[in-house]
Order: sequence, then structure tokens, then C-alpha cells
Amino acid sequence: MALNLKPLGDRLIVEPIESEEVTASGIVLPETAKERPQQGKVLAAGPGRRDDSGNRIEMDVKAGDTVLYAKYAGTEVKIDDKKYLILKESDILAIVE
Repeated sequence: MALNLKPLGDRLIVEPIESEEVTASGIVLPETAKERPQQGKVLAAGPGRRDDSGNRIEMDVKAGDTVLYAKYAGTEVKIDDKKYLILKESDILAIVE
């Protein structure tokens, strides 16, 4: 399925990587008890922001990267029962290598 979202400026579309739903001892965690994910895969990246002179500043993050982001960063959107985040590049803390 193709994602029909095109991020603008320095924004990214990220698919959160959900944490394990069962603890090591076998206890199943309900949705309300789970931590919000802080790691995800970049599905699409915008062209980058513009500086004061109007020049485009290229982004360090690209589609396909796995990233760590701030816990409550971004805007969550739901498309076809899947959750995605729209984040600014400044919300990205690190790229997982």
C-alpha cells in the first residue's frame, strides 16, 4: 500500500515501532499501560526548510531511516487503521545505525 502523504518543509512521516505487548513473565499489557513508542521508521521526508535568504537547507534524515524521537513529539494521524506521526526534523533525537 502506498502512503498518500507528502510532508512539506522539514517534516517527516514516521511509522512508530510498537513495543512488546507481552512482558518477559508472560503478562499481556493493555493499550493504556504501554509506553508511547519513541522509535520509528521514516516513510517520507520533506525537501527541507528554507533559511532567511530563501535557500533550501537539506535534511539529515531520509526515507528508510530508523529514528529515535522525543516522547510526546509530533502529530499522530490514523490512516487505514494504522498510526503515523508527522514530526519536524528538530524532534528527531538520533538516527539508529
